[in-house]
Amino acid sequence: MKNYYLIDEKRKTPTSTWQKISQALKRSVKLELFVGLWVVMREMLKRNNSATIKYPFEKVKLDNRYRAVHRLMRFIESENERCIGCGLCEKICISNCIRMETSLDENARKKVGNYSINLGRCIYCGFCAEVCPELAIVHGTEYENAAEQRSYFGYKQDFLTPIDKLKNQVEFEGAGSLRKDADLLVKKTPNYYEVLQEREKNLCTDEECTLPNLAPQGEVK
Repeated sequence: MKNYYLIDEKRKTPTSTWQKISQALKRSVKLELFVGLWVVMREMLKRNNSATIKYPFEKVKLDNRYRAVHRLMRFIESENERCIGCGLCEKICISNCIRMETSLDENARKKVGNYSINLGRCIYCGFCAEVCPELAIVHGTEYENAAEQRSYFGYKQDFLTPIDKLKNQVEFEGAGSLRKDADLLVKKTPNYYEVLQEREKNLCTDEECTLPNLAPQGEVK
């Protein structure tokens, strides 16, 4: 027979029928029960407060930095592929799901012949997009990739932006790209202030012209 130990010694387990009824009445009269009921009724009676969407006719709007099925980007001007075949995405992939075959073209430049990703094995960590020097592979917002097989491969023609839809391609803002305020986060060096002073001196021709205070914050002239 197993030995059981009572953890809460102050809490007594009701044994008789009257003790059980008394315990149920005490729990029902407490205010916590009515507080929970009030929250449920308040949320239920609110207008336009439904958290349910009519999927697949309606879909959740995802952020640009959501990591879903990959995309291979093109240059909008030349319509060429951005991928240079460096193989960094294949090397950094921790789930070992990216395969790339490269060769040299007639100009002795590397080109990508075959590119595949095992979407059933990919964990969508985003390392491939972050390490890409040309922002050639990115994560899109297409998350519907259910398959009947465990190994579900996507190939280059599946990820690459079609030329007829290239006009709709915008500069990617998702995982691996720079933020819009990236320039504001760059710390200005002392040379930056010297360049500004030289520009102001060249533009200032009046004798009474005064140069603005370009000293960094915290520095008093």
